[in-house]
Amino acid sequence: MSIYKRGDVYWYKFMWNGKLVRESTKQGNDKTARKMEAAHRMRLAEGLVGIREKKPVPTLKTFCSERIEPYAKALSPTKWIWYRAGIRALEKYAALANMPLDEIRGEHAAGFAAWRLTQEIVPSSINSNLRVLRRILRLAGDWGVIDSAPKIQLLAGETRRERTITPEEETQYLAKCSPLLKEVFTVLIDTGMRPDELHRMRWPEITWPAAAKRGTILVIKGKTSAARRLIPMTPRVLAVLHDRWEDQEKPSLGWVWPAPTKTEHISHDSTKKQHLAALKESKVSPFVLYSLRHTFLTRLGASGCDAWTLMRIAGHSSISMSMRYVHPAEDTIQRAFAALESGHKTGHNGKMRTLRTEREIAGNPHEYKLEVVSAAGLEPATHALKGHCSTN
Repeated sequence: MSIYKRGDVYWYKFMWNGKLVRESTKQGNDKTARKMEAAHRMRLAEGLVGIREKKPVPTLKTFCSERIEPYAKALSPTKWIWYRAGIRALEKYAALANMPLDEIRGEHAAGFAAWRLTQEIVPSSINSNLRVLRRILRLAGDWGVIDSAPKIQLLAGETRRERTITPEEETQYLAKCSPLLKEVFTVLIDTGMRPDELHRMRWPEITWPAAAKRGTILVIKGKTSAARRLIPMTPRVLAVLHDRWEDQEKPSLGWVWPAPTKTEHISHDSTKKQHLAALKESKVSPFVLYSLRHTFLTRLGASGCDAWTLMRIAGHSSISMSMRYVHPAEDTIQRAFAALESGHKTGHNGKMRTLRTEREIAGNPHEYKLEVVSAAGLEPATHALKGHCSTN
């Protein structure tokens, strides 16, 4: 008898009359699995069952058109665009597109990547296609089309988007913007929201200022569960949104950015031509609107905001992700080293101090811990937008 474990369940396989019989027992107990294999052999011997013919495995192209595309279209417009771009690229490589899913291996994906490189496609675009392929194969495994998905190796040398906008460029660009693009630009660069998050904003998600508190924008959903967060409004953002609210006759429901599209709100295409025209007229070095998120987070990090609070404001699920968006200037790094050296000198003089908050110094560390928990909310973000960030 031959059983083996795949994940948490046992499978068995054996040859019968020159044909391979392989089946999952859906059991996590090896003794039960052996009994099930023996029972199958017995039924075959008694002629009670025939050899179960293996279902034909579809090619990559067929699987994408029949199952992946309907699945991706049902997710969201943004995800469908990602899947569609990858599928179109994969279909152009006939050697991979016409191959059955269960025969695709890492070497075939590497062949596709090499072919794309000959077309002078940058590694980041190729890796995006490879990620789509990897996702397709994993779905095929989850749906029982193939036994397991192969490992797909991404290309090295992928360039990360690090373009940030200087204050001078911001002034030049805004001077040439259309009214809609100017509003979108202002909100993106002052909140760090992803463009998709801005497109889906609704009026119930906006809280206007009250008493001494800033107004806030509630982001309901995004790329991950961590995307749900409260973002305080700067005076510029407040002015933009309040003007739109009054122009729409102070609605309590509906989209903040309505448009005659399938989704009934603006999308990437709504400002694409306007953005290209503003770049041309302002003579600012090319950038994409997503760079405004990098710009906001870079400015926030340079203001002294701690990594934990920055992570929550950005809506990231880990600090390592936040670090990709922060590009400290040289003078910021120099100040950090100067502070470190100052700490060493203090320690050598016998007056070593530890970094503590005012509340800890006051002898109330428990209140400090509660304040750390609240860093995911409004108060730390408000400090950050004032130019400094702390948990006090």
